[in-house]
Amino acid sequence: MWRIGEVARMVGVSERTLRHYDKVGLPLRRIADLLDAPDAQLRQALVETVAALRDDIAARTATVVAAEDHLAGTASVLPQVARVGARRLRVRHVRVADPAELAALCRQQPPTVLLTWLRGRPGTGFRAAVTTDGPGERLDLPARTVVRAVVPPTTGVVRAGLDLFAWLPRQYLTVAGPTTEDHLVDGDGAAVTVLEIPVAARPDRPTLPHQHARPAR
Repeated sequence: MWRIGEVARMVGVSERTLRHYDKVGLPLRRIADLLDAPDAQLRQALVETVAALRDDIAARTATVVAAEDHLAGTASVLPQVARVGARRLRVRHVRVADPAELAALCRQQPPTVLLTWLRGRPGTGFRAAVTTDGPGERLDLPARTVVRAVVPPTTGVVRAGLDLFAWLPRQYLTVAGPTTEDHLVDGDGAAVTVLEIPVAARPDRPTLPHQHARPAR
């Protein structure tokens, strides 16, 4: 039987980390069983386990940084990095000459979802789309990694969006698709907006020491 310290050294994480993930649903017994499996199966399982651990650590680190920004007063919202599934929408595309037109468009016909193709502060002449129950074009959004923020009415979508766009470079992230703006209303009539910006890691993103790949034996 392998000791937990030996398993931790094999997967390149601390013993404390393994014990933590055992508590939240990554059974150590499964890892121990795999250590008796054929070498190819063991290696693949360990690769997947390490990747999952690193993804979780990266997500938690991003959340900590977002919280620190929020506490420092540099952001109006608390961004979170999340993985979302594919989505199919029927939309009506519009060309916006001025950002103020978006607010007018939402007032005239409140959309369930508003999409914009922006990478920063809006200028003049940019693409947008709103979901529609009538004639429109099908738009398929693939599964993607997003930076998400819940925007209360007191904050304002414009300010929240600008804060998110300013936050991305500090995390070495870049915009990777259209921003979605979901307008939600609960049974009591309370409104909230959920912003999601698809992102990808920039090529110059620093690599942490534990993220360097180990040479295959």
